[in-house]
Amino acid sequence: MGLVNNEEAEKVAKEYTHKRKLLFWMRLISSTTLTQVTDFIITASQDGHVKFWKKKEDEGVEFVKHFRCHLGVIECISVSAEGALFCSVGDDQAMKVFDVVNFDMINMLKLGFHPGQCEWIYNPGDAISTVACSEKSTGKIFVYDGRGSNQPLHTFEKMHTAPLSQIRLNPRYRVIVSADKTGMLEYWTGLPSEFKFPRQVEWQFKTDTDLYEFAKCRTYPTSLAFSQDGKKMATIATDRKVRIFRFLTGKLMRVFDESLTMFTELQQMRQQLPDMEFGRRMAVERELEKVDGIRLTNIIFDETGHFVLYGTMLGIKVINVETNRCVRILGKQENIRVVQLSLFQGVAKAMQAAPTIEMKASENPALQSSDPDPTVFCTAFKKNRFYMFTKREPEDTKSADSDRDIFNEKPSKEEVMAATQAEGPKRVSDSAIIHTTMGDIHIKLFPVECPKTVENFCVHSRNGYYNSHIFHRVIKGFMIQTGDPTGTGMGGESIWGGEFEDEFHATLRHDRPYTLSMANAGPGTNGSQFFITVVPTPWLDNKHTVFGRTTKGMEVVQRISNLKVNPKTDKPYEDISIINITIK
Repeated sequence: MGLVNNEEAEKVAKEYTHKRKLLFWMRLISSTTLTQVTDFIITASQDGHVKFWKKKEDEGVEFVKHFRCHLGVIECISVSAEGALFCSVGDDQAMKVFDVVNFDMINMLKLGFHPGQCEWIYNPGDAISTVACSEKSTGKIFVYDGRGSNQPLHTFEKMHTAPLSQIRLNPRYRVIVSADKTGMLEYWTGLPSEFKFPRQVEWQFKTDTDLYEFAKCRTYPTSLAFSQDGKKMATIATDRKVRIFRFLTGKLMRVFDESLTMFTELQQMRQQLPDMEFGRRMAVERELEKVDGIRLTNIIFDETGHFVLYGTMLGIKVINVETNRCVRILGKQENIRVVQLSLFQGVAKAMQAAPTIEMKASENPALQSSDPDPTVFCTAFKKNRFYMFTKREPEDTKSADSDRDIFNEKPSKEEVMAATQAEGPKRVSDSAIIHTTMGDIHIKLFPVECPKTVENFCVHSRNGYYNSHIFHRVIKGFMIQTGDPTGTGMGGESIWGGEFEDEFHATLRHDRPYTLSMANAGPGTNGSQFFITVVPTPWLDNKHTVFGRTTKGMEVVQRISNLKVNPKTDKPYEDISIINITIK
């Protein structure tokens, strides 16, 4: 299918919510057995919850079942090669095993240790459904019967000397690859071959391969993936490099540098993003590193084995490993940092009765499968939603009826209380007048769409917080910015102290001049600073919260934007300040 099936839209088509942030757990099951086809998506969040979803025949997904699997944090999840079994392990020292087709829990193992990585290591047809699980603090690997008891069938005591970062099965060659945090990779087999070194590979000594590459570079892989024919192995490591190996020989085939240094040089050579947006994304990447979030990213192959997909600061890269070219970047305009990916290629099957022989033999087009619906499912850093990229562009975002965001979760008690407190009728208004030393600017506010942002603005204004604040940043033909008590662009805080989250709304865009919007230093960093645009600025959509429009005094905004400024700081030579702000 190749690139034809990878031509997803470059914007998110749908979003679905989870109770808490999805750190990295998402698995898509789209595999065929002799009796059934499963098109399930399984998501797991940091608070121990697991959800089953079904890929619908037309578009989108539907919720199937929800489990509270673990009392603590989920450490890892795994789906078997044929898509029949699913397991999760958590810091409660338990493993839960599920029958995917019947979406029911069928076994629970008490491990007796804090688990790290887990992986189903059996192939269809094996007598025992074996699953491997590592101990988080050591290099030990325990192999269990997933349908059996708590007693391990086999234990690898000394194969690894450090905690494991990955365990993955190559089902085509029945070989398991494990990696530890010293950068060592090991090939081994499962129960049918008595856990010995595989005979299928074309090397005997590791020195004949490039598998020491990670140890030499003082890094280790955080994700492993195999092409459908099993001949290629793709990895992402903590040094942010993507390495493609020939699986049977262990030889390095390609290396793609996705480091922050590379992106900085690329931005300097040829601008990829506006400077403000690039700086914001770099800040997110540094935060990702600070919380060890790089280990959460994964890499996947498409069904042809010619393309790999993985998340970067620019979006989801689609790389042709044969031609060594980046053929597409998905979601470049989205305000999310993609972490985990799963790719669906093919046609989702409807839940219906088994076809008869006559139906199979019929040439009735109504009984034929519909067109393929390739879809990329992904999670994002610090988001409790998962996203879908499809061939369909999202509905018109300017429409109030746009159903891109699916609110399938009830808000928590804390969210309800916060929303109730934010609804105080005396704290917000739908209009204001900004009195400046150059004239008055009349503003229409949107308290319904952006309640928290408007409340922050109104309370600050009533308290006189903005009085005497200068317009510290003015860019001709772009915008005027104020709201910083220090006048440097580095100060200011919300009425709650510190920062608060963004409030993006489908009907409020930067699609016209004289738009009132919040300034920030990255996602969820709103304080007190705001700006008014003088031209349409669509590149700011879903990055800055639009909470008002100028209704009168546009000429005042224009005069301020035409002031002479310091070219290094964008600060006007003549101070124009806010006298006060009247909230009507």
